[in-house]
Amino acid sequence: MKTLLENARIIDPEGGTDRIGWLLIENGAIAGTGCEEAPQGADERINCAGKCLAPGIVDIGVKIGEPGERHKESFASAGRAAAAGGVTTMVTRPDTTPAIDTPEALEFVTRRATEDSPVRIAPMAALTKGRAGREMTEIGFLLDAGAVAFTDGDAVTTDAKVLSRAMTYARSLGALVMAHPQDPSLSKGAAVTSGKFASLRGLPAVSPMAERMAMDRDMALVEMTGVRYHADQITTARALPALERAKKNGLDVTAGVSIHHLTLNELDVGDYRTFFKVKPPLRSEDDRQALIQAVASGLIDVVCSMHTPQDEESKRLPFEEAASGAVGLETLLPAAMRLVHSGQIDLPTLWRALSLNPAKRLGLAGGRLTAGSPADLVLFDPDAPFVLDRFKLNSKSKNTPFDGARMQGKVLSTWVGGARVFGG
Repeated sequence: MKTLLENARIIDPEGGTDRIGWLLIENGAIAGTGCEEAPQGADERINCAGKCLAPGIVDIGVKIGEPGERHKESFASAGRAAAAGGVTTMVTRPDTTPAIDTPEALEFVTRRATEDSPVRIAPMAALTKGRAGREMTEIGFLLDAGAVAFTDGDAVTTDAKVLSRAMTYARSLGALVMAHPQDPSLSKGAAVTSGKFASLRGLPAVSPMAERMAMDRDMALVEMTGVRYHADQITTARALPALERAKKNGLDVTAGVSIHHLTLNELDVGDYRTFFKVKPPLRSEDDRQALIQAVASGLIDVVCSMHTPQDEESKRLPFEEAASGAVGLETLLPAAMRLVHSGQIDLPTLWRALSLNPAKRLGLAGGRLTAGSPADLVLFDPDAPFVLDRFKLNSKSKNTPFDGARMQGKVLSTWVGGARVFGG
């Protein structure tokens, strides 16, 4: 079966190009792409009408509620949301109930994902047993079972000796360790970022220095152990110098940022709107602008949704007591278009952070448009306007900060392995 996508605006993050052309899919893989006259002999020809065609998004840090919290999100509902959002690979977190800390638990979620999700799943496993920070997991066995990285999520390991041992063992196996740079003693119980706004609202706050302190510690441990390291979310300007120094010193370090920290700031909390309560909390506008520049320059490698579904009962509480997190699989692309429409990032640069860089960091085959790469693709209209209605989202949970927001950027079709999983 040959499918030709023609008259498309091809966004190639690897080549850094944005031009009109065609792309040929054959046997689930990309057979070729170009700007000259399209080849003949395709079984199906699709006119893309000048809309954008790019590699499918590889989203690091997606929370699925299986096992333990299936009422918040299942592989089936998250898969539908991902397909509708142009996400072709969900890199899932191990912060489930119980945690994904054994090969048996990892095999369970892999099997469930294969059965229920229309998009690819790349599961991460816990770094320590029960994400308790006391004893490392069987990293070698979990690698054999298919884990692509190891993280305890926001359960930060405070014992540097335990973390250094886990990092050393991970280094010996070539495993990637993903950490949440935040000093837990400072950030415990915090709901917002410290400053005048937090004081006026009377909310418990955390200083941005909590992120810098944790980043400095982690970079010292990376230097000591030589481990491959990825910071899940850098959210403050104060943490960027440590990241820059680590990269200049040749450490194998990358970092990500959530789309919420790139497009929202601390003032969006407004009148205690709990859909804007995320972890780490939203930062200042100066921090937001610094993060955008870091993504544009390549200092921050990855942009992700940090999809964290929470049910109504856990969000409809006083701000201080409400659960942290927001869904993002379907809003990642249109929210990211805000950065494009503001002229701060171009599409090839954005797609390096959304697709190519996360795929490369995890050793996945996606994120590229070169011949032989899997035909994981998204066709989207970057200019299509709409007002977001959270009740139309595919996720079981509807906790999005963009409810009622005017947005631009609609996914038209999504392909995984050459098969269309969204759109008509």
